[in-house]
Amino acid sequence: MANWPDNYEGAWTLADSFSLRGVGLHSGEINRIRLLPSEKKGIQLSWLDCNDPPITLNPHQVRDSPLCTTLELGSRRLATVEHMLAAIAGCGLTHIEIQVEGTEVPLLDGSAINWVEAIAEVGIRPAATEAAARLSLDAPLVLNRGKSVIAATPADNFGLVGLIDFPQDAIGKQFLAVDLTPEKFVNEIAPARTFGFRDQVDQLRKAGLIKGGALENALVCDGDKWINPPLRFKDEPVRHKMLDLIGDLALVGFPRAQVLVYKGSHGLHNDFACALFKASSSYC
Repeated sequence: MANWPDNYEGAWTLADSFSLRGVGLHSGEINRIRLLPSEKKGIQLSWLDCNDPPITLNPHQVRDSPLCTTLELGSRRLATVEHMLAAIAGCGLTHIEIQVEGTEVPLLDGSAINWVEAIAEVGIRPAATEAAARLSLDAPLVLNRGKSVIAATPADNFGLVGLIDFPQDAIGKQFLAVDLTPEKFVNEIAPARTFGFRDQVDQLRKAGLIKGGALENALVCDGDKWINPPLRFKDEPVRHKMLDLIGDLALVGFPRAQVLVYKGSHGLHNDFACALFKASSSYC
């Protein structure tokens, strides 16, 4: 098991490279991802089938897409990046290269824990160069998409408060607050799996989505019960929503702020990441 950093202040990279292979949630195709150490700050991405130099990722490369976060990188797209990016940022890695074979990041078990376990197996080490400066807010920031809201206030550390409210009795209203550290991410957030609803499965598949979805890689809610229990946490859905937010913030970094999210979505998360990116002097 890796010795995780105490906080998100340092500069860290992998001690060695590793690959994971698996089915994509929406495409249903087998894809492979290789993560490598890097001495360049930030998250770099390249393709295994060409020799183009790596691209530094940022939130302006995100495109709206149903039920996942998708990057547009020149003429190519890479879908469902959020769980992998959550593992990278949540574990404290600040310098890393991603090499891609395919069009979608493997879903694995529907959480970030397989990425975390692979990172722990190869280990992490201090990076040779400094990380990008942590973002700070000069004033509160509030964004919304309809009834979904993100509100951030200046703080010394990165804290998250998540609230969800679903009509299905098996989920209902859930609340979670955490002052995030790599260890808390690994133990309290990374194992939380994605979830969906039984009455939406046929509709989503007719729309060309969730071709790779299965009871082994997603929780399925059927009104007042779960089709494939047990849950890993009694409030696993809100923890997974926090996981998605962490992944969507990975491309800009964790701000020195307390962030409250009510009914979050990938689109709203990226609006927030872009607002932080724009305000950051370290990227100007």
